[in-house]
Amino acid sequence: MHEFTAELRARLAEAREELRRARESGDEHGVQIASGRLDNLNRLAADHGINPEAAGGAE
Repeated sequence: MHEFTAELRARLAEAREELRRARESGDEHGVQIASGRLDNLNRLAADHGINPEAAGGAE
């Protein structure tokens, strides 16, 4: 696995966890921020032919 792919998958997993925590705590602003970050990372993954599902599931 290339370093870029590994780092991107790690960031995707972190963003999913951040989104989960924000949802659980009722932090709407946090949900918006985490959702935006996750969208951007998913787009970056798609642009580079990386399966974002391999980073722990999709939101």
